[in-house]
Amino acid sequence: MASSDQRRRELARKKYERQQQRRAEARRKARRRNAVIAAALGVVLVGGVVAAGAGWLSDDGGKDGETVADTPGSTPSAEPTPSESGSPEPEMAIDQKGKYTFAIETNEGPVSIAMDAAKTPHTVNSFKALADKGFFDGTKCHRLTTQGIYVLQCGDPQGDGTGGPGYTIPDENLDALGKAGEDGQVTYPAGTVAMANTGAPDSGGSQFFLVYKDSKLTPTYTPFGTMDKDGLKLVEDVAKAGVEGGASDGAPKKPVTIEKATVPKA
Repeated sequence: MASSDQRRRELARKKYERQQQRRAEARRKARRRNAVIAAALGVVLVGGVVAAGAGWLSDDGGKDGETVADTPGSTPSAEPTPSESGSPEPEMAIDQKGKYTFAIETNEGPVSIAMDAAKTPHTVNSFKALADKGFFDGTKCHRLTTQGIYVLQCGDPQGDGTGGPGYTIPDENLDALGKAGEDGQVTYPAGTVAMANTGAPDSGGSQFFLVYKDSKLTPTYTPFGTMDKDGLKLVEDVAKAGVEGGASDGAPKKPVTIEKATVPKA
């Protein structure tokens, strides 16, 4: 007769297998959906680089790309595990019950993002540690999407969607936007600021996206902040200028550079 420990291990194994099967099926459905959308929209691959949601990822998969993979024509990215990131996340050094501001000075003006550490302690702690080191200073917001989802993505020191801090942080607050619909998506309201990731669980780094118009996404991107009205207006104006080359997905025609970022306690 099996022991209670053996039964628990067997149940855990079966649960893991079910989870893997569900994820594999979700990936297959996403590939089929994206193939149909890509064919309809005539997605173009330029220089061997694929527009992978909210970040650029080389075809060889040699770099970890933090993405938002729900835009038309997006493709799945490489899925490194947290252990492959190379470094541990920063030690917790914030008031985990406090409220903080992610204050960004850009060449287009200021963006103030309210953050609640009680809801996203790892994300807030990481952003404060990075900002204190000047990690974001001088970086550009490398990608704008104007179709499917409506976001401006920033936070990559490489400026091409492949860069990060050398570590990953866990997903947080994923149920904050309500229950997913039949399409598996929820609405990320305009003004929301959320983490990009590689598509794998707990794979966020430093890249984040600013939602300037309500966008339907799978609830897999940590929503960790809300822009003030002036910040939202700034991103809306950047979006109105469009994407370089007249595309719907790529570098913004109106360049946005983060000149200075700080995370003071509110």
